[in-house]
Amino acid sequence: MNNTLYSLGFLAKTLQGVWAFIFRGKASRKILIMQILFTFVDALGISALLAIGIGAAVNVIGIPFLTMLSQEKMIYPLLIIIVTRELGPLLCAFIIIARSATAIATEMASMVISHEVEAYVSVGVDPIEHLAVPRFLGVTISLFLLNIFFSIFGLVGSFAVAQLFNPLPASTYFAYLLEDLQISDIVVSSVKSISFGMIISLMAIMRGFGVERASTEIPVAGLRAVGSSFLMVILLDIIIVALFYMA
Repeated sequence: MNNTLYSLGFLAKTLQGVWAFIFRGKASRKILIMQILFTFVDALGISALLAIGIGAAVNVIGIPFLTMLSQEKMIYPLLIIIVTRELGPLLCAFIIIARSATAIATEMASMVISHEVEAYVSVGVDPIEHLAVPRFLGVTISLFLLNIFFSIFGLVGSFAVAQLFNPLPASTYFAYLLEDLQISDIVVSSVKSISFGMIISLMAIMRGFGVERASTEIPVAGLRAVGSSFLMVILLDIIIVALFYMA
């Protein structure tokens, strides 16, 4: 119960700091840019590889099976559901947890152990506004952008594989995709990516700030950030999916 209240309070404090960061956070904008470069740009390679692999797998497995049932056109809504709405946000979240959650938690923990956070407080700088908010925004923006990139690569990559089974002009293939793409798919995918980004960054920052004095707590903070992020992302995904199908 105490952990839940602390987490809600930390979230409220961070969201409050976002407004201050937007209007007077010039000194921290470099941290935001560097966070986006590390979390989004540096993850493009592995995301593209995974997206093409998932799109190819859906085609390789789905097209022969659907052809047997004379339902070849069902491959398009299937691709959208798997790549864009369901697996895309989740896999992007897992990539960022593995890369950025650990990095943020250990960095924050190192700053606490070395008394850098105390130094910020002593000169009147809010550590939430200066340290937490840029990373919170950076991870959230990065996951949202990475999800878009993943969806595009997954759908485009699946086109190349589809040519091996059922050659189609690119205009016809993407016309079928756009015809089956619903606003609800885009909304659910966007809500998932933004929510996952917020929860991953919060878990990492909280675990980093939660250390006390010993340097041995630094790797433990990283491990706890990863474990907490995985758990919260999966629970949040289940909730969002349940709400979508119940609506």
